[in-house]
Amino acid sequence: MASKVIRRDVLAGAAACAGALAISSNTGFAISPENHDITIKSFKFEPQHIVVKVGDTIGWTNEDLAPHTATAISADWDTGKIVRGETRSVKVTEGMDTSYFCAFHPHMKGTIELS
Repeated sequence: MASKVIRRDVLAGAAACAGALAISSNTGFAISPENHDITIKSFKFEPQHIVVKVGDTIGWTNEDLAPHTATAISADWDTGKIVRGETRSVKVTEGMDTSYFCAFHPHMKGTIELS
């Protein structure tokens, strides 16, 4: 016996799928990369600690007059020199060093937590 497709059934199914997608994005099933911003201001990284996922991008924007870097302690990644008003970014990868500092001002430190 052939079933009859009714428009309201199709719409109800579409709504259910949309709801399931919204729920799955909160549970980690439908993860899309995010951008995270860190401001360099008064010789500090703000925030000094961030939580990110593999595939995300972290951008550092320098608001100081002096140039800065965000450089991994192990030197496996580095933004290079960031001058005032400039933003430099790094893509988060599996196993990357999560502690960093400014090569010009080693007292400036930050940490990245992979979730």
